[in-house]
Amino acid sequence: MPIFAAPIGVDLKVTKILADEKTKRHLENLGILAGSNLSLVSSSNGNIIVKIKDGRIAINRQLAMKIFVA
Repeated sequence: MPIFAAPIGVDLKVTKILADEKTKRHLENLGILAGSNLSLVSSSNGNIIVKIKDGRIAINRQLAMKIFVA
């Protein structure tokens, strides 16, 4: 499921990222890559905040639609 549809506060694992290489590299630098663990902190109109490791990252709706979790 896309990350914006995930339940809030549940530990999730990134299964795939459907984006171009430049965007994938950017997400990797932020710590978001296939196999990484994160949790959804909040969601508003598709824009989300995720907690990954000890930090929080805001992601817009367009990018959130490209990140799939389980």
